[in-house]
Amino acid sequence: MNSIKLEGKEDTPRIILDPANDIFEISGRSLPEDAALFYEPILEWLRRYSETAKTEISFHFKLNYFNTASSKLLLDLLMILEEMANNGTKVFIKWFYDEEDEDMLEAGEEYAELVEVPFELVTY
Repeated sequence: MNSIKLEGKEDTPRIILDPANDIFEISGRSLPEDAALFYEPILEWLRRYSETAKTEISFHFKLNYFNTASSKLLLDLLMILEEMANNGTKVFIKWFYDEEDEDMLEAGEEYAELVEVPFELVTY
């Protein structure tokens, strides 16, 4: 399966979905003008990948800001990861946040409560 590698821009995050190298990461700022349009190819890729996923996947979130529209799509992504876990893939989520950024910590805590997947909050 082909990788997805998108460089981050001022209003869109850097996204790496590279199963060959076991790198699954979203980082930076997420406030695209049309969040649904931006994230749909990412969600579709992840749905397709889930059909042939390896036995273990570690997905890293290293966001320093996201808007309300992005928050819904991030939850959709997390739900796909939860479904993968329910189908036998060992899924681990790492939510990185700046130790001074209480909003990102709270967002990670809220997402961790919404999905039944091992979820680690990591400061930097």
